[in-house]
Amino acid sequence: MTAPGGDARQGRAVAAPAWSAADRAGLPRPLTVRAVADENRRTRTLTLDAAVDAVAGQFGMLWLPGLDEKPFSLRAADPLAFTVAAVGPFSRAVHRLRPGDRIWFRGPFGRGFTLAGVDHLMVGGGYGTAPLHFLAADAARRGDRVRVVIGARTSADLLMADAFRDLGAEVIQTTEDGSAGTRGRVTTAVGPLLAAADRPDTLYACGPHGMLAALEDQARAAGVPCQSAWEAYMRCGIGICGSCEHGGMLLCADGPVLAGGA
Repeated sequence: MTAPGGDARQGRAVAAPAWSAADRAGLPRPLTVRAVADENRRTRTLTLDAAVDAVAGQFGMLWLPGLDEKPFSLRAADPLAFTVAAVGPFSRAVHRLRPGDRIWFRGPFGRGFTLAGVDHLMVGGGYGTAPLHFLAADAARRGDRVRVVIGARTSADLLMADAFRDLGAEVIQTTEDGSAGTRGRVTTAVGPLLAAADRPDTLYACGPHGMLAALEDQARAAGVPCQSAWEAYMRCGIGICGSCEHGGMLLCADGPVLAGGA
């Protein structure tokens, strides 16, 4: 397996093509796949030959000409990387890409996470875990405390536990079938953490909308601020089509990260 962003972590410079006026206007830019890494049985990370100015929680649009264009949260910005689950025709086509192949990118778009405080609790459900690794890396560079709850249906669906541990994060895993970690959903593990004397300064979450709503209720009851990435299908990514409307807001422009909790 090739580790996403391995060159950057080893101190070698990553060559990033200059961003043009077309890129800044939001037009698709062709990029080359540098590396491909399997994360679990249906999830793969692609590292591209570019670096962008972005924060965790923002997203980009990936396009394969003649097929489709879809939104994906950034796994990393330098080098640019995306973690993609094979759930449909487009994502399966992305999984077939190999180093040297081309894919088109536009972005980054949306509002991302903002690190608040020095003790962070990050909660990821399914492949919503990926953008939280981006955030955890930022917090680790600051020397902050990072605790991560990773949830999935089964042990085979869990993502990135070792990658978080490599950052120095404390990792708790939950599975609905009890095949790894705590049996139950992420809320089962989050409750005691929010009630503890050393509760986190802020909770950050990404995953299914039902999970986010439940976590926001928990955070509100505990008096802990919460930031949730409400990922959704976005057709345009720039606030025109209205396909990502959520509670009177457009998630591509007003989000996807929204404040909640206390």
